Amino acid sequence: MLGEDVITMAKGLNGSVLINIVSIFQSENFFLPNINWHGIMGLAYSALAKPSSSVEPFFDSLVRQANIPNVFSMQMCGAGKPMTGTGKNAGSLVMGGVEPSLHKGDIWYTPITEEWYYQVEVLKFEVGGENLNLDCTVYNSDKAIVDSGTTLLRLPDKVFNSMVDAIVRTSMIQNFNVEFWAGLQLACWEKSQDPWTYFPDISIYLRDVNTSRSFRLTLKPQLYIQPVLTLQDTLNCFRFGISQSSSALVIGATVMEGFYVIFDRAEKRVGFAVSSCAESSGAAVSEIVGPFSTSDVSSNCIARNPLREPIMWIISYTLMSFCGIILLVLIILLLLPCRRRKDNIETVNDESSLVRHRWK
Repeated sequence: MLGEDVITMAKGLNGSVLINIVSIFQSENFFLPNINWHGIMGLAYSALAKPSSSVEPFFDSLVRQANIPNVFSMQMCGAGKPMTGTGKNAGSLVMGGVEPSLHKGDIWYTPITEEWYYQVEVLKFEVGGENLNLDCTVYNSDKAIVDSGTTLLRLPDKVFNSMVDAIVRTSMIQNFNVEFWAGLQLACWEKSQDPWTYFPDISIYLRDVNTSRSFRLTLKPQLYIQPVLTLQDTLNCFRFGISQSSSALVIGATVMEGFYVIFDRAEKRVGFAVSSCAESSGAAVSEIVGPFSTSDVSSNCIARNPLREPIMWIISYTLMSFCGIILLVLIILLLLPCRRRKDNIETVNDESSLVRHRWK
């Protein structure tokens, strides 16, 4: 059910804003267990709006009514801290610009290739400095997106399997239970041990706004080997912060906790800088390096598939419905002579049937 509500913000925005809201009547495994959240605020484009793309999303309404720049930025903190399940880890959401105190060093930008999700172009992955050596179209085969609403780094099946093989090959732990990589089991160490020293760095290369260049986001193990709270008194337990996806590559919170991320919709680009809170026990858990040449990868790693876009689905279904109506009219017209000439069935042959017009 579509409705409207008036919101005000305690800091930084004068006055109120009228926004669209949609009621959630039923959900299954959508919200984390034991979380008292009552909804979700989408910050993507209108192409994904519900119940239709004609509904103006929250941030679009904010930009139009409050006359703020069409930019928002996000700092997600919590690297190296236990996953409490309470939603109390700190962070910042800046609407209308960039806050310099939330990042260190330069901001590197990658183009938004499609305006529905925040879709970007991933060029390659490295584990422990070794290239996975997959064709770059594999990383972008369905889509590669930046999404703060996704908890983990999600990788397509082929990329995930190559990633796990590379981590096992380059880590100091060879005989890990496969259920740990599948997210079905925790790995625990004595509290005196530091398991992060056993695992390699992971790097993601993104195309720069200067398309002949790329830059590299590097994740230290503290970002993807994630501590969780347990009832163990003598052990620290961890989960794998990367999961398998049947389709899309999603740069979720596992990555974003290391970076200050800028969604610059006005310039159609997503920016990354090292986050000021991306530290664990005083050590940095992320880094950005660049530029690098893109001569070793394709000039276009995105396999275009127009039917993945919601508007193209609508057009396709409309055309199919129109063709179906035409076919129905043809069938009726072909059957009418049969009613008038029941005494001469032999006149109906393959030339006057639908054999030549069969749908395949």
